[in-house]
Amino acid sequence: MKRIIVWLSVLCLAACMLTGCGKDDSTGDETTKKSNTTDENKDTEEEKDAADQKENGKDSVLTEENMEEVLSGKHHVEIVIKDQGTIKAELDADQAPVTVTNFINLAQEGFYDGLTFHRIIDGFMMQGGDPLGNGTGGAGNDIKGEFSSNGVENTISHVRGTLSMARASEPDSGSSQFFIVQQDSTYLDGEYAAFGTVTEGMEIVDSICENAEVTDQNGTVKSGTQPVIETIRVID
Repeated sequence: MKRIIVWLSVLCLAACMLTGCGKDDSTGDETTKKSNTTDENKDTEEEKDAADQKENGKDSVLTEENMEEVLSGKHHVEIVIKDQGTIKAELDADQAPVTVTNFINLAQEGFYDGLTFHRIIDGFMMQGGDPLGNGTGGAGNDIKGEFSSNGVENTISHVRGTLSMARASEPDSGSSQFFIVQQDSTYLDGEYAAFGTVTEGMEIVDSICENAEVTDQNGTVKSGTQPVIETIRVID
């Protein structure tokens, strides 16, 4: 059964109203929910559907205890986006060891090569890393959600330039999808596994977000125009 991905509903709904985000998102996928017009009852039903439709047949959740090797310290990657340029980022494995290890392993395996950013909301974030390109796919394993509401101390805040893992309604449901925060979204802190920071290339993020051809208020990017990840290079 395909995993239906949902965004954080009531919390982010309230946060957006307070911050005046001006985005109307009636549905979502494996990242956050951001809306000032969405009906709360509809959000609740969508989240329930997402939980009910979580993909079966996955291996056990990856944790520090069952991974062969878990990284520590700072690591650096380059996200090469076709016709756009290279976004450089520093990943913090001391804050999110499972998340960083999983991300680097996938990058080294070439998993991200040719995948896209399928959801983009200008003034919020750009999300990618789904092999299906529609928000329902993953890498075959879920990982431990490294954020405070899931019992893991992680002090990285969702400010501009932060890399964070997308997930479904279950806390340990992240896999391969990630997002880059374009505008401070600290209301996500404690609910999503932030794991790195862009060090160079935020102008590329801005350009992509500003020029994305979206088909709805949820930020779904028009098929054939989704920015393509040529590769993610692991520097160290």
